[in-house]
Amino acid sequence: AEMTHLQAGLSPETIEKARLELNENPDILHQDIQQVRDMIITRPDIGFLRTDDAFILRFLRARKFHQTEAFRLLAQYFQYRQLNLDMFKNFKADDPGIKRALTDGFPGVLETRDHCGRKILLLFAANWDQSRNSFIDILRAILLSLEVLIEDQELQINGFILIIDWSNFSFKQASKLTPSILKLAIEGLQDSFPARFGGVHFVNQPWYIHALYTLIKPFLKDKTRKRIFLHGNNLNSLHQLIHPECLPSEFGGTLPPYDMGTWARTLLGPDYSDENEYTHTSYNAMHVKHASSNLEREASPKPMKRSQSVVEAGTLKHEDPAENENTQPLLALD
Repeated sequence: AEMTHLQAGLSPETIEKARLELNENPDILHQDIQQVRDMIITRPDIGFLRTDDAFILRFLRARKFHQTEAFRLLAQYFQYRQLNLDMFKNFKADDPGIKRALTDGFPGVLETRDHCGRKILLLFAANWDQSRNSFIDILRAILLSLEVLIEDQELQINGFILIIDWSNFSFKQASKLTPSILKLAIEGLQDSFPARFGGVHFVNQPWYIHALYTLIKPFLKDKTRKRIFLHGNNLNSLHQLIHPECLPSEFGGTLPPYDMGTWARTLLGPDYSDENEYTHTSYNAMHVKHASSNLEREASPKPMKRSQSVVEAGTLKHEDPAENENTQPLLALD
């Protein structure tokens, strides 16, 4: 198998997992890649900016070596970038908008992987300060983070898990999540990115997030829908799917609370600065004319200790019987 250098650095277990779960066969890897590459001429409308073996391989892995599907994903990857040029204009960690989102912990990325070797991404929704970060910049920061992480072949095979903690996420914050921007996020993540998402877990979601979810359901593939779990305040159902030893204390795990700067420091390296330049005060001072009224500022989320909020939410609604039905995969709620 002369092509196995494409699998270089993978553990034997992961190579075996790729064979079993993804139909990856080292002996014909090259042919598979070439067949996807040969389909490029069918889409002259799209600029395929990268077509090397390693790059095409991640699309095959994301679609279990179904060549047509892998090619469709590859085409959509570049088409999405072509249709949303402004999103990818300065697509680097030091772009001011992306840097600010990363610094504020969007997304969080745990160092510990779950028991299936998947990388765990965290979003603490309440930390979204809408005067600081546009939703688009948060989406860009997430896509850039995935772009960096997907370089790791183990993650191409094992995939990712996303946990979204909605504690203290206000109705006012939620009202900024319009169907069109949510659709943009779903297109970017579900339809145009070569990653396997093993699960998307909602924790402590208020009723209006549930309502929003119902609204965007039509944009979700069945496969995605089956992987979205609404746990409400039931951390036990989360722990059945992700072991507590892989989780920070905010999610009832045994790891210390997540430090928001972890991933930003990893990505920005020496460029990372905790300088005042990125504190709320000076940022607002620079943009005073955009801050509408005091009222607006009152309503914006207060910084808080998240680890507490989960505990309080837990005790608050501990005995809610209705909560338990939300812990099945969402299909069950239909």
